[in-house]
Amino acid sequence: MSDRTSLLLSRRACLPTLLAAMAAPMLWSPKAPAQGSKTGFDQWVVTFRGRAHARGISDATYLRVMSSIKPDTTVFELDRKQPEFSEELWQYLNRRVSDWRITTGKEKAQEYAPLLTRIENDYGVGRSVMLGLWGIESAFGDPIVQRNQMRPVMPALAALAWGEPRRRAYWEQELLNALVIIDRGWSTPEEMRGSWAGAMGHTQWMPEVWLNMGFDYDGDGRVSPFGKPDDALASTAQFLVKRGKYRRGEHWGYEVRGVSGTKGEGASRKYEAWQKAGITRADGQLFPRPSASAKLWVPVPGGPAFLLGPNFYAVRHYNPSMNYTLSIVLLGDRVVGGGPLVQPFPGGERTPTLAEVQEIQQRLTSLGFNTGGTDGRVGNDTMQAVRNF
Repeated sequence: MSDRTSLLLSRRACLPTLLAAMAAPMLWSPKAPAQGSKTGFDQWVVTFRGRAHARGISDATYLRVMSSIKPDTTVFELDRKQPEFSEELWQYLNRRVSDWRITTGKEKAQEYAPLLTRIENDYGVGRSVMLGLWGIESAFGDPIVQRNQMRPVMPALAALAWGEPRRRAYWEQELLNALVIIDRGWSTPEEMRGSWAGAMGHTQWMPEVWLNMGFDYDGDGRVSPFGKPDDALASTAQFLVKRGKYRRGEHWGYEVRGVSGTKGEGASRKYEAWQKAGITRADGQLFPRPSASAKLWVPVPGGPAFLLGPNFYAVRHYNPSMNYTLSIVLLGDRVVGGGPLVQPFPGGERTPTLAEVQEIQQRLTSLGFNTGGTDGRVGNDTMQAVRNF
């Protein structure tokens, strides 16, 4: 049997999860869009200076940042294009609630136990939620993610504020917010690396969140989502409480059994009422707060069912996606010792183990497909290697 055939057959159960995520074409384009010329951008920078001055940004800061900036025009295509494929929910969760993230999350939970305890005491946000959000947003602040997947934020925001007409007012405000952060001495253009849309740091703050929700939790004299995770995690907890209305001491919800013939979200009822209707926790435990309320959600007919409490929707306030929020709370539960889902998804497959992903990476690498390492993480390089294979 050839190496290629052996690779495909020995890990057939693992590859679909990876392959499903790699079906989309690359979204980068070297061509600048028709938003305008470089001359047009230079003229816009001169005009926008008045907006910055009105916001209280010093001329010295504005000129230092904006006078020689080159707009990152690749963001126009990223803003407008959506991936031309759709993942099944089980595939989405397998990629995010991965063995690597669970293992790494447990290490971070131990390393930062005093910080997480302090945040719990100060804000009431459970460590499982904080660890889940941190893991999903930045792989626990992993420097490889920061180096390989993040870009300079200021050229991206400048391009969007200048040339994206659909949400220009929003991008202008975020660019101004970023300039205020630099003017206050909290960061520099060189440090401010993030997503194409401007989200930065451990928990991927947009400039508005940094400016209005961020605070100096570690007492070093500045507010930063980079470096030590203290400011990022505590400020994100504050965001969940103030904007998401997170409730101290309540769990986000539970996987449940006893549901049939339904799909989507239902009305809110108390846990005790759900239990009287025959709905029980999938792990066999009792609901610890019978008088608290929750909504029934069945994302896929025949798959796992959930009762979702207010704190699920508090986390959802961070990013309005049900699947995204589910990945956060499930990862957080696994990190603090919870088990996997009891009910499988129809047609779903289990998550590849860390050792299996490492073996896939090793075999791909030996065949000449660069995975960027063999650490068991399914990053962009591994996704591209499987696509190429």
